[in-house]
Amino acid sequence: MPVKSIADVPLLAGASHPVAAVDKCKARRKQQLGDAVGINQFGVNRVELDPGVWSTVRHWHSHEDEFVMVLEGELTLVTDDGEQVLQVNDCAGFKAGAANAHRLENRSDMRAIYLEVGSRKPDCDEVFYPDDNLMIRFHTDGKRYYMDEHGKIIAPAD
Repeated sequence: MPVKSIADVPLLAGASHPVAAVDKCKARRKQQLGDAVGINQFGVNRVELDPGVWSTVRHWHSHEDEFVMVLEGELTLVTDDGEQVLQVNDCAGFKAGAANAHRLENRSDMRAIYLEVGSRKPDCDEVFYPDDNLMIRFHTDGKRYYMDEHGKIIAPAD
């Protein structure tokens, strides 16, 4: 169906990264809007972060672009270049292959909502989490796994 009410799209809580810092992301709530309307070349998510909650652990993608736009509240963008406050209607983009790890944090005392859009290239994308010596890479079996910096498999990624 090409049209869907946000009220009909479930809110999914949490994140699954196998690192201690994921606790800061467990209260994240995400609505997969792109999936709800049947698109598959790029993802579109509406994300809610309560005070103190992170979007994810800092990461960057080898083959997927990412775009975020603040819809409500205020967020702090944390990158290798430092920190920057994003307010309503501010947006940021992260080019595929640019090794500048990023995450959003809600450091305010109010809920924040943002839209995230990203290309979908699971057949070739690898993800790097420099703060945690973690990555998502392809194994010789053709599947993607969370691995440490030495290539040791920690958990399935998909």
